[in-house]
Amino acid sequence: MATPAPAGEEDAFSRYRSPLVSRYASPDMAFNFSERKKFGTWRRLWLYLAQAEKSLGLPITDEQIQEMEANLDNIDFKMAAEEEKRLRHDVMAHVHTFAHCCPKAAGIIHLGATSCYVGDNTDLIVLRDGLDLLLPKLARVISRLANFAEKYANLPTLGFTHYQPAQLTTVGKRCTLWIQDLCMDLHNLERARAELRFRGVKGTTGTQASFLQLFEGDHDKVEELDRLVTAMAGFKRAYIVTGQTYSRKVDIEVLSVLASLGASVHKICTDIRLLANLKEIEEPFEKEQIGSSAMAYKRNPMRSERCCSLARHLMTLILDPLQTASVQWFERTLDDSANRRVSLAEAFLTADIILSTLQNISEGLVVYPKVIARRIQQELPFMSTENIIMAIVKAGGNRQDCHEKIRVLSQQAAAVVKQEGGDNDLMARIRADPYFSPIHDQLETLLEPTSFTGRASQQVTRFLKEEVYPVLTPYQSKMGVKMELTL
Repeated sequence: MATPAPAGEEDAFSRYRSPLVSRYASPDMAFNFSERKKFGTWRRLWLYLAQAEKSLGLPITDEQIQEMEANLDNIDFKMAAEEEKRLRHDVMAHVHTFAHCCPKAAGIIHLGATSCYVGDNTDLIVLRDGLDLLLPKLARVISRLANFAEKYANLPTLGFTHYQPAQLTTVGKRCTLWIQDLCMDLHNLERARAELRFRGVKGTTGTQASFLQLFEGDHDKVEELDRLVTAMAGFKRAYIVTGQTYSRKVDIEVLSVLASLGASVHKICTDIRLLANLKEIEEPFEKEQIGSSAMAYKRNPMRSERCCSLARHLMTLILDPLQTASVQWFERTLDDSANRRVSLAEAFLTADIILSTLQNISEGLVVYPKVIARRIQQELPFMSTENIIMAIVKAGGNRQDCHEKIRVLSQQAAAVVKQEGGDNDLMARIRADPYFSPIHDQLETLLEPTSFTGRASQQVTRFLKEEVYPVLTPYQSKMGVKMELTL
């Protein structure tokens, strides 16, 4: 049994580390939810507040502003931790830590603000930046799958309903079903990003009373302060009304979009796993990759399995903001805080991981046309019987007589497949039956797989042209990134 490291010798491997960060997430998304990003943003928000207050006439000096600017990233995390342990208040701990390296500005840091000025506004900045990281990743996945759909738009494949053989489709047409879901997700992420607002400068219960006092009852200056800080933070709009916090329904809106993305990715990767079992399509497999520690021949779809595993986690996280929003009392309660530290970060980290992984999969999907063709030939004879009946009728035969002939021969062929484990020999039986001699020379044409795919290839072309390529246009400058996985 493993034992803990001796006191004073603990390292990164002696404490639990979230695999979302230690194994999978991109450096950009991991930094977005890091303490350095969080507390660095707090300091920038204090700077924006001081700059705006100074511009509106409060007695704040250039020297104080310059001192704050010079120490935005000079964060003594050890001091902050000690202060928080002493004060039991994370925001005031960082006010004191910032003030320690900005002694001239100490008296005006956090002036008129409440904890949620830095806490909630930082969360909104992080959510915004997180969406900005996810959007081009999702666009790249759609782009790679669009290339795949276009390449295989005309390749017939057996369709499945209820996971039972159904009418033919094409490999490309099936892929467009995946793309359509992801395009809906792209639209939803863009909408969530566009609708996200800033909390702004609202005070302890959202009334802006402290700022109204600072500006001696000048409502216009308080409004302008809110507008200035909102613009400095890179937002076009702030919520006009808030309690102490912004409405926790905002978190629901954002995480519901990510949960929906999780559902899309789970469905896509489940399809790929099923197709891998049929040996029709496989995800990328590295030259030295091991599929099983015991079964050396195995090529497990581990990337798709990872996506499904993490997508399930992502889908469950929507329950956190739903419950949090439902139990916020009046202007706010603090039982949201610890939950949101976990759920918001994990949702974005997980979405980041599954998109990176799905991009890697979509860049290396392998198709096996001969395996697909063989499976079609196993099922196509049964599917072609209606066409054969039509051909006999056109040749002067009786529809009912032909139907009965085919029914009997089909059952005989089915018995060979199911009871003897043989191949489907229905066409051989039809060729051997003199009743069908008037159309024997048509059988090859009647069995051509492309004649059973309907308008699948045309649908692919139109869908990509009208609904996919236009939504990818804003992301063209970020399409060149190829996704390599370290694990």
